[in-house]
Parts: sequence; C-alpha cells; structure tokens
Amino acid sequence: MFRIAEAFIDGALVEPCGREEFELVDPTREETVGRVVLADGVDLDKAVAAAHRAFEASRRSDPTQRIVLLRRIAEAVLARRAELVRATVEEYGGPVRQAEWRVAMAAESLTLAANLLESYAFSRPVGDAIVLMEPVGVAGLITPWNNNVGFVCGKLAAALAAGCACVVKPSELSARQTQVLIRCLQDADLPAGLVNIVIGGGQLGAALVAHPGIAKISFTGSTAVGQSILRTGADTVKRVTLELGGKSPTLVLDDADFEKAVPFAIGAAFGNNGQACVAGARILVPRSRFDDFAMRLKAAAEALVVGDPRDDSVDIGPQVSRRHYERVQGYIRLGLAEGARLLTGGEGRPGGLSAGYFTRPTVFVDVRNDMRIAQEEIFGPVVCLIAYSDEADAVAIANDSSYGLQAYVSTGDPSRGRRVAALLEAGRVAINAAPAELQAPFGGRKLSGLGREYGLYGLESFLEPKALIGEVSA
Repeated sequence: MFRIAEAFIDGALVEPCGREEFELVDPTREETVGRVVLADGVDLDKAVAAAHRAFEASRRSDPTQRIVLLRRIAEAVLARRAELVRATVEEYGGPVRQAEWRVAMAAESLTLAANLLESYAFSRPVGDAIVLMEPVGVAGLITPWNNNVGFVCGKLAAALAAGCACVVKPSELSARQTQVLIRCLQDADLPAGLVNIVIGGGQLGAALVAHPGIAKISFTGSTAVGQSILRTGADTVKRVTLELGGKSPTLVLDDADFEKAVPFAIGAAFGNNGQACVAGARILVPRSRFDDFAMRLKAAAEALVVGDPRDDSVDIGPQVSRRHYERVQGYIRLGLAEGARLLTGGEGRPGGLSAGYFTRPTVFVDVRNDMRIAQEEIFGPVVCLIAYSDEADAVAIANDSSYGLQAYVSTGDPSRGRRVAALLEAGRVAINAAPAELQAPFGGRKLSGLGREYGLYGLESFLEPKALIGEVSA
C-alpha cells in the first residue's frame, strides 16, 4: 500500500496542506492499492502565486528558449516512458499497447509545439498596424483520468509555447501518472513556478476556475462540468477552452468494403475500453447491407480479448471504477428497457473473469436514434447499430445529436467521404482511418465543447492579440 502526499509548487515537491485523502483502487483486481492526499485552497493559492512570479519572466522569454524547454520535457517524458505506461495501465485499465502509443503521443505534442515556434510570427503587420501575439497570462489546466499523460502534455505544450505559466489540476484518479510526470518536469529542469501541479477533486477544480489569478482555463472532461466552468468563469471573464463529451457517429456508406469498415468501426468504438470522448458509439449502416455488416461486427466484437490490461494480447481492460462500471451496466439495462435488442454482450463480466470492473463488449440493434442509449454518452464498450435508408438519412441521423466532437466515415471513395464529411456537425471527421494528427485542430461543436487544441489553433488559444496603431513604423 502506497501513499502519495506531494504537490509540485514553485519548482519543489511539497506536502499538501490539505488533509483529505482519496483511495486508489486497481480496477483490474478491485483492490485498494494506495491513497493520495488532496491539495486544498491554500495549496492552490501558493501554486497561483508561484505561477505569477514565473510569468513575469516567461512572458518576455524568447521563442528559442521555449523551444529548448519543450524539447527537454519531451525527452524527459520518453525517458520515463515505461513508468508512465505502467501507471496508465494500473490506474484506469488502459490496455498496454494503447498506453504505449498514448505516452509517445504525449511526447510528440511537446516536440510539435517546439517545431511550430520555429516559424511562428508573434509580431505581424496588419494594414498599417502591427499586431503582437502575447501570452494570455497564468493558465489553469484541468485534465481527466482517461488519458492524463496525453492531456497534461498536450495542454502544457501549447501553454508553454505561448509563454504562459501554468497551474495543473489533474484528476485524483491519475495520482501515479501525475507523480511520474512531476519527475519528468524535474528532470527537464524547468524554471521555478513555470509549471505547478496540485492533485485534487471537483472542489479544487472549481476553486481553480474561480481564482482571480487565473486568466485562462483549458478543461477536458464532462459536459456538465464544462457548463459549470463557463458559468463560473464568466465572473472574472476568463478565456476558456472546453473539450467535452461526445456521441460520435460512424457512417458506413453503401460503397464501403466491410473487410476494412468493420475493424475501423471496432477500433473507433472500443478503443480505450470505450472510455473515450471520441468513441464511435453510434454505427450507421445502410439498411440494404445491414444484416451482413451486423453479423461481421458481432463476430469482431466477440473476438475482442477482454482481460488484464498488462497482457499484450488484451484489447479491452476494465472500467476505471466500481461507480463507473455500475453506470455502464445501468445503460445496458436501459437499452433493453427502451426496446433495443442485444446483438452481443450484455450485463455482467465476460466469461472467465470473476473480479475486476470488466464490461462485456456490447452491441445493440433495433435502435432508434431518439433512445437514450443513442443520445447519451455511456463512456464504455457499448455500441448502437442503426440502419439508414440513404446518404441524406445517414447525415441527418449523424447530426441528430446534442454532441459534435468527432465523426467517422467508411467509404470506398475518399472523395465521396470528404463530401459527406463536410456535411457532418463535428470538430473532426476521420475518413477510413483515424491517425492521431496532433497538428490539426481538435475540439467540438454543440455540447462537445468550445475552442480548439493542438497545433497552431491550440497555441493561439493561449495568446491574446494586441494591435499597435498610429506611428508604428521603424
């Protein structure tokens, strides 16, 4: 049994002033493995004060200095790759193969931000004016448990590239990942106070959002919390980026090759144990080819290996907690109550597993798009298979959602895929493949969020334009 009792403030490890402790449970074995001491408002005030002191230097730093710093952090993350992968797997059950590329992606986001700075113009002529792009100030970064390493590094990459100082509030469920990330920041020899990390729950997150010393909030998490952040942030007119929930559609067009379309849909639906905001949880199939696709999807879902995520052969690990497991089970029961029919899966653990928060990969058919299982984010390995009549009907069903984060299109004709993608109300559309493109903008429409992350768009979300007018020529 271990105990984590540390915050990273002003360049040093300190014991939190908070006294509340959170129990850490291994979701694969349902065993309590440790506890983390949660930071409180006193810790937060110290972190914000340290960030403000560091910001006085970071705002005036040269981009070449930031490039060096970002690359040092990327190297430090890769140097501790094995530790980060192990913590990811043990904390929320992310399969080891997926955890490995998530850590690599985290480091890549830092490297790409450094590359972007090599050519980015922080001063540019606009008409007879000069526009300066200046860091917004001290940024508060709030990250979830389902890819903590990736989210923290992605947000830090943009914020530090812009010249901001940061206070990071990761999920308490990710305490071990956070502990390793702090070691990475120490290895990278950051200026004191440039990045401060306080581990805490919802109350600490709310205090960070309300803090008058925070100029910008970048949040990834649930739509409900995001809405609360918007309301609270209005009091101090904070700049806000919100990456929220999703109910992403996968459109299988009538010209799709099912040998390719089925694994594409499976990967989009069940990646990260279904615990992904971009999960393709609604699969739309032409009615004329529905039965063939359904049988292929059933076979592919039943071939997925569910088990200990430490095993390289495992495709799906457990849900993150008992509470979340029970929530997902509740949605499976709800689907049946709504009149949907199980194609495969259902309640309970897969056969052969007597412990762990494991959910059977579940596919529903006879689903109407107005059912709750088709409209609400389940965040587990549960998929709705929906028939459509023609392309226009498919687009209408896909857009009939309060979410708009990501969508997927499977087609034999990429030009047709691009045409259909242009009709979809989503921040991103993946056509026949879903690479982790960290230079393209990422974010949602409707209840899926506000603003964009990654690449140029992510960098500029941490910058404020200032116009110099009048006698501005040299």
